[in-house]
Amino acid sequence: MQRVLVALMLGLMLAGCNTVQGLGKDIEKGGEALQKAGKK
Repeated sequence: MQRVLVALMLGLMLAGCNTVQGLGKDIEKGGEALQKAGKK
């Protein structure tokens, strides 16, 4: 289940960014979301 969630997040991040800089920001936000989810 967790792998599916991560795969979906990565897919959405890659689809939503138009530049390398945008990709970096998306990855950072995804990492922050995973950290928050891990603390719960």
